[in-house]
Amino acid sequence: MKINIYAIVKPSTDEFDKISKEFIKMCSKYAKVEVHSIFNKNISKAQTIGEKEAQESYTKAYEPYMSGYCIALDVLGKKVDSFEFSKIITNNSEINFFIGGAYGFEKELLKKCNQIISLSSLTMAHKVVTLVLLEQIFRGLAIKNNHPYHK
Repeated sequence: MKINIYAIVKPSTDEFDKISKEFIKMCSKYAKVEVHSIFNKNISKAQTIGEKEAQESYTKAYEPYMSGYCIALDVLGKKVDSFEFSKIITNNSEINFFIGGAYGFEKELLKKCNQIISLSSLTMAHKVVTLVLLEQIFRGLAIKNNHPYHK
């Protein structure tokens, strides 16, 4: 099983990164999990112009990765519990999660996704969302594999 997390964010190394790597290591027994930070000059420029341009730049950046089972994380997406989340991630061999940029997603990108889910009604920083998502991925894998972490 392969799980990719794509985020419109500049790569960095900090305390969040250390904790994220720990969850990735914990997941490695059950799945290959990778986090990809995507940020380029087009995104940077578009974000200074406006919301529409920024969203279009995110879609262009994400399009090459739209294969396998694609899930967008959006505040207006479906709310799922950990058991439902576990079923989503364990019923597919390749899963790509997409975290929106500062201006969210363009409707066209959301239409291309297999599912749109929400981790919370709250807006969170990309580093926090990534960490919460990694924890839920490990929790979901633990549920599927009867690992005691979920208890």
